[in-house]
Amino acid sequence: MPKKLANAAKKTATKKTPLKKAVKKSPTKKAAKKRALKPLPANRPAAKPIATVPSGHGVAKLEIKPARVAEILKILNETYPDVECALVHKDAWQLLVATILSAQCTDVRVNMVTPKLFATYPTPQAMANAPIEALEELIRTTGFYHNKAKSIQGAGRVISEQFGGKVPETMAELLTVPGAARKTSNVVLGVAYGKAEGVVVDTHVFRISRRLGLTRSDTPQAVEQDLMKVIPQDRWIQFSHELIHHGRLICEARKPKCAACPIETLCHAPDKTWSS
Repeated sequence: MPKKLANAAKKTATKKTPLKKAVKKSPTKKAAKKRALKPLPANRPAAKPIATVPSGHGVAKLEIKPARVAEILKILNETYPDVECALVHKDAWQLLVATILSAQCTDVRVNMVTPKLFATYPTPQAMANAPIEALEELIRTTGFYHNKAKSIQGAGRVISEQFGGKVPETMAELLTVPGAARKTSNVVLGVAYGKAEGVVVDTHVFRISRRLGLTRSDTPQAVEQDLMKVIPQDRWIQFSHELIHHGRLICEARKPKCAACPIETLCHAPDKTWSS
């Protein structure tokens, strides 16, 4: 065999077949694998489970039979016979201002603020002419005091200029007053003038009427319209007072005291804490 062919054969025999080339991993994947293998620190907090809220939580099935509604009204009236508006006031003007200030604030806090406010600016005209900074300082603790100061000053201006200094007695006119949305207007008309043009729907009325199955609507405006259809008009004013008081004492938002509730047997809310 020629020398060149012999050398070529020898190289072929001794040459190793290369192994399959390894796929080079990216730095990102390497780092991820490294972190996965690394034990977690002993003081690392455990992951919190995601809470799931049932659909319609706190909203009962609609139950608006006249006999049932009448029984609810009867029990509420017997339980809270003398309940009234908790906002301290001497006239419709003071009630209007106090109701505007009560938004996102407790009645107790409002009653602490209004005596000095009304002593300093006793009339709509005086409120309209007050320095806005002075009003803000007087009502600061009620929260959202920038907007509330503008509302009560605007209310004073409109009432003094357009209504002769007297709080109007109709829903249509009251709704033109700054700060007097439908709930506030219902409070003034019902408490100050004894006129039932609607139902006051605050956070308590909204919550409890849905728990009782008197409505399944999800806005205060829609809830009011539903209640006006099932509650007799001569009970609109007192019904709101009773439900507000009931919400403060018994039917709390987070943990209702169902065992002490006088209308528990008529309530089928899904978030009841006790059932007879």
